[in-house]
Amino acid sequence: MAQYSRIEVALKAKEVGIVPVFYHVDLEIAKQIVKACYDGGARLFEFVNRGDFAHEIFGDLVKYANKELPGMMLGIGSVVDGASTALYLQLGANFVVSPILNAEMAKVCNRRKVSWMPGCGSLSEINYAEELGAEIVKIFPATQVGGPNFISAIKGPFKFTNIMPTGGVKPTEENLKEWFSAGAYCVGMGSQLMKKKENGDFDLDAISNLMSESIAIAKKYRK
Repeated sequence: MAQYSRIEVALKAKEVGIVPVFYHVDLEIAKQIVKACYDGGARLFEFVNRGDFAHEIFGDLVKYANKELPGMMLGIGSVVDGASTALYLQLGANFVVSPILNAEMAKVCNRRKVSWMPGCGSLSEINYAEELGAEIVKIFPATQVGGPNFISAIKGPFKFTNIMPTGGVKPTEENLKEWFSAGAYCVGMGSQLMKKKENGDFDLDAISNLMSESIAIAKKYRK
């Protein structure tokens, strides 16, 4: 079961500003990436529901984080139905992220006071998601949906809406400034954050440093 309530997750997401997004079939590599992000200041981490037996990797990753990384809130992403949501809650997911809006997922999460972050692409979807109890809504793919201009347009009349763009977010001051100046609550970042060495191995030190730099930029420009 989740170690953190949806309110705790929402507050930590705002405080840190950056949510790393990652999947790998190798548990040990996944552990290394989570640790690198944690060392860089990340306190939310979205593991992606992708590939066979992803739930088994996630379950072991949660056990590792709970034991070795105090304060790290592991969540699951790319979930699209209520049954998968229930499975991942049993494995300890502290939040559930989806590329779509599925009301059944909201019901499953709300029964356990777990944060549910649905994917939305319009104001009508955002409004419905908030009616269903979403503290944070995800826009995805963020650049294609409308980018920072979409967020600033929504935040004008709906200042209470908490938006997390994912897809097209880059760990640079120029890019992060655009998102946070527009009113992003937090951002999700995947491949742009997961730097590799020339030999193809993940560069853990570079990931930690980029994580730390991105968090500092987020705090600088958040409205």
